[in-house]
Amino acid sequence: MSNLVGIVLVSHSAELAAGLRLLVEQIGSDTVPLATAGGTDDGRIGTSYDLVLAAIGHADRGAGVVVLPDLGSSVLTARTVLEDHPCTDVTIVDAPFVEGAVAAVVTAASGADLNTVAKAAKEARNVLKL
Repeated sequence: MSNLVGIVLVSHSAELAAGLRLLVEQIGSDTVPLATAGGTDDGRIGTSYDLVLAAIGHADRGAGVVVLPDLGSSVLTARTVLEDHPCTDVTIVDAPFVEGAVAAVVTAASGADLNTVAKAAKEARNVLKL
């Protein structure tokens, strides 16, 4: 399937975002459009408006994009990007970063629509580990 929902992983750390991307590609699928926006433009810990905007563009293949931020300013940065560039098929999701990403990618790989992928990411919050 070439028209799957894309996933954007937004983190304060480029390494954290890249590591999570590797994990979800192995667990879910390498066919889901994935992009990361980790760290600042100059490689420090933080978030970058430009990196988030570019990641959304990279992950968007026409079926919508779920944006998963880790915490704090990554949430604020992602929200600002979406406010400045409103698009009905791009949504930010309040979900646990790792579990939400896994659920989103597995669900997107099945060909689910944007709302279903976003819901799967949110519901990952309720999955018990022990």
